[in-house]
Amino acid sequence: MITKPSYWADSFVEKLTDAQGALQHIRPGQRVFIGSSCGEPQHLVNELSRISNRFTDLEIVRLLSIESGPLTRIANKSHSQQMNIRSFYLGSASPKKISRIQRFITPINLSQIPQLFKTGLMPLHAALIQVSPPDDFGWMSLGVSVDINMAACESAGMVICQVNPSMPRVLGRSFIHVNDVDYIVEHEEDLLTIQPLPETEEANTIGKHISRLIDDGSTVQTSLGVTNEATMLCLADKNDIGIHSQFLSDTMMRLFSMGVVTNKKKGFNEGKLVAGSAVGSDLLYEFIDDNPSIEFHPSDYINNPAIIARHNSMVSLNTAIAIDLTGQVAADALPFNNYTGINGLLDFTRGAAMSKNGKSILMMTATSDHGKRSRIIPKLSDFAVVVPRGDVQFVATEFGVVNLFGKTLQERAMALISIAHPDYRDELFSKAKEQDLIDSGRKFKQAIKGVYPLKYEEIITIKDIPITFRPAKPVDERGIQEHYYSMNRGDIISRFFHEKKSFVHDQIETTFEIDYVNDLTIVATIGELGFEKIIAVGEYFRNTIINMAEIAFSVSREYQGMGIANVLLDKLAKAAKDNEIKGLIAYTSPQNKGMIRLFNKLPYVVKQEKDDDMIILNCLFSEPKMPAEESA
Repeated sequence: MITKPSYWADSFVEKLTDAQGALQHIRPGQRVFIGSSCGEPQHLVNELSRISNRFTDLEIVRLLSIESGPLTRIANKSHSQQMNIRSFYLGSASPKKISRIQRFITPINLSQIPQLFKTGLMPLHAALIQVSPPDDFGWMSLGVSVDINMAACESAGMVICQVNPSMPRVLGRSFIHVNDVDYIVEHEEDLLTIQPLPETEEANTIGKHISRLIDDGSTVQTSLGVTNEATMLCLADKNDIGIHSQFLSDTMMRLFSMGVVTNKKKGFNEGKLVAGSAVGSDLLYEFIDDNPSIEFHPSDYINNPAIIARHNSMVSLNTAIAIDLTGQVAADALPFNNYTGINGLLDFTRGAAMSKNGKSILMMTATSDHGKRSRIIPKLSDFAVVVPRGDVQFVATEFGVVNLFGKTLQERAMALISIAHPDYRDELFSKAKEQDLIDSGRKFKQAIKGVYPLKYEEIITIKDIPITFRPAKPVDERGIQEHYYSMNRGDIISRFFHEKKSFVHDQIETTFEIDYVNDLTIVATIGELGFEKIIAVGEYFRNTIINMAEIAFSVSREYQGMGIANVLLDKLAKAAKDNEIKGLIAYTSPQNKGMIRLFNKLPYVVKQEKDDDMIILNCLFSEPKMPAEESA
């Protein structure tokens, strides 16, 4: 006999009950999934907590819980004989709390969790979720949390849903039907929210360092945390940014309202802001409600590296707790970045790397515990590796950003030491030598403690070529060597005053091991960070006796006559003046007309004298040219 399907509205009434009536169907020893993050069904969880004495060996499965939510409170007071909480992604829990429950952490990539449920490898006896009221056709939206909730609903033996009018109706693959749930509990309450994260100088500096890595038209993913919030703020001057992300935040909403996020050039799902869940304020939940430009999808879609890779210029922005000198990365709880676990970090790291022009960027403050510990460490002996060294690309701290992709262990160690906190660089350098990561013959110089002056970094387009002018870094050694080796004989003699065929480390180390105050090198580069070609080098060395900066330049032959040396000179002059140097001085030959013309373009009174077969040019910053002199 064929049973005629019931009308969904009749089914809704039949399944309607209260929380106590629904939860009485859960038995001891069962595995119960509870909806994650801000979509947590608080009313059902509170009732489950109230009747917890009825249970033994109840296993709660969760993805992410907000610390202010009832499920986190249950986790903090639960006894193992009553219930254990299995966490895939710890959420905003403090390290102290994490240590108490770490044996229940289940390391797994977020993209793989739905398969874990659907195949029955981890059978779910019940799923407690929160949904919006049904539409005219009986469909209820999972609202702010789709991620792994959808797979749990499709796999669980029993689905109990809390219907909450406060839950937004979010479009995409986010709906379940009344006919597909077992019990319905109507209860209206405010959704969980998170407070605005505090602004920190370190986080904002990190954002400035990496903002130039993100091009117009890029598709961006961010994890949760203050560093990512600061980074999103640094996107304010970008155009046509797209979003494909595990989380949707208030900052993304603000960028959308500013017209920065348009999703027009994603190359996949164009015109749609695509995410798996929303974590933020009530205003954010109002923004996503029935918004046709937003779609939420399950995590086996959002976090699928093959899906991620289909987007144009995919950029993943994630935080880490520590990285060792070989590039192995740990991800754990951080102050204000304390959303922890493997989660989707590796999914997006690999997906972004597969995308055309994609970038994976890891961010961390250089120290923890108010500066007492370095996050860049010799070995990850006390941390679990989340991102293998072979998957790491860009790493940023408030002291700079480096690209580890394709780099040797020595290049990685030197790069990471250069962005560590200056107070820890000498120790890291020594440890690197002990581990044979750095040539034992190299000596630590105090110049390596210099703080990279981001303010002198600028991208200028000359003859349709975007050229980056920036202070040199220790990682520029090979690039500077290649620049010098490519110069012709005449240019080498003009730069070094004698014929020179060797540019080994000991001969040019003062060019890239600099303190940015007494000695400064500005390089002009083209190409991607970490694989740039250095096309020009401008240097000053402070003569402390007379407090003057001696300058020298070299520009690759094919880029001469483009005004590159003018830019280098202007930046060196500004830096010297900022560092309270009296003026500039240059030694050159009478035949070097280009250098003489260049020096005379400075907006200061230039003095010239001859010393044997050399010309000495100098100027003082306290003696600016008069208007008539400049025109002359």
